[in-house]
Amino acid sequence: MGPTFLGALIKIAIVVGVVMGAAAYLVLVERWIAAWVQMRRGPNRVGVPLTRWKLFGLGQPIADGLKFFFKEEFDPAHVNRRLYVMAPFVLLAAALGVYACIPFGSTLPIDASKIPLVNQLPLADWGWDRPMQVNLIVAPQLDIGLIYIFALSSLAVYGVILGGWASNNKYSFLGGLRSSAQLIAYELPLGLAVLGVVLATGSLRVDAVIRAQAASGVWYAFAQPLGMVVFVVAAFAEAARLPFDLPEAEQELVGGYHTEYSGIKLMLFLTAEFIHMITAAFLIVMLFFGGWHVWGMTPPGEAIGLGEAALRIIVLAAKILAVVLFFMLVRWSWPRFRYDQLMALGWKVMLPLGVVNLVAVAIVEEMRHAGGGASSLVWIAIGWGVAIAAWLAVAWTAPLLADNRPRLGAD
Repeated sequence: MGPTFLGALIKIAIVVGVVMGAAAYLVLVERWIAAWVQMRRGPNRVGVPLTRWKLFGLGQPIADGLKFFFKEEFDPAHVNRRLYVMAPFVLLAAALGVYACIPFGSTLPIDASKIPLVNQLPLADWGWDRPMQVNLIVAPQLDIGLIYIFALSSLAVYGVILGGWASNNKYSFLGGLRSSAQLIAYELPLGLAVLGVVLATGSLRVDAVIRAQAASGVWYAFAQPLGMVVFVVAAFAEAARLPFDLPEAEQELVGGYHTEYSGIKLMLFLTAEFIHMITAAFLIVMLFFGGWHVWGMTPPGEAIGLGEAALRIIVLAAKILAVVLFFMLVRWSWPRFRYDQLMALGWKVMLPLGVVNLVAVAIVEEMRHAGGGASSLVWIAIGWGVAIAAWLAVAWTAPLLADNRPRLGAD
């Protein structure tokens, strides 16, 4: 077992543990937020067993996990068993696989010779006998990180479609059809928004995008506000969060694509769905809000000490938590789109806006390279001008794009 392989295994174990633990406890946070929005009490009584301490309900995720484990594993007789069992594992594997290229910080200074047990290994043979900066990415050598992330994320739709098809249930089938159409419609504007960032950065690596924002001091949310809005809306749709949760829509499809699932398989579906939201929060922060960078707090250099490395991790985690809380507030504040509204928004609004953003970024980057020393404020002003003009155009054309045909049951 080589040192690179061992280091990758350690990173994988940490990443999977952190992501799965975060998914479990963010569910608890979402239930608290739902209770706060609806002016009621959320989970606050489940605590440490055999003690009188309730710990604000922090034992609720553990209780929920145990409940799923002890539920009966029931497979309906009418399902396609192989695809039925495969679907949740496909979805979870795709959800976790994207974290191979997502950084959890910049670098971490480590002196392996001072770590107990590790210093008993042949450190000199592995090159670990001196202080080093460990890259906080599972696969730092992959230079096409953004392509890998979006390619693997797009595979997640197969888990939803397999679950809907294999269930042999009309509600599940409708959920799978909705998911396939929805993800195809919103992957295009999502990709166009990311291409604007790639043009400005000149790299497909997520950590390179963060370093570019840290070096210039300008986050792409300010330089490309139109691209940021397109990406956030498309990320909501890709993560199937309200107001875009048409694939499962409990009020209409009784759970949608996972109607026929229970026990561990249902838990895998729900966990993967929540991990998709966390992944969307990671990408929003890293592509448009500077990642671990904060003006005056985190310098852009790579040779950093332990305190600076910890500060970067804390800043990144705080930003991601803020975006996740935004996802949760939107869920309990916004009604679900009608299906025709969902598709119209994707094809008639988000896709044209993504094209406009990409063309504008390409022109600005060409002008910047040709003009040389123009201030960053000029490019920010151009970006905001394009965004305002585009949204005014959307507001002006909205009545023309509206579907005013009479509907069944209308007077």
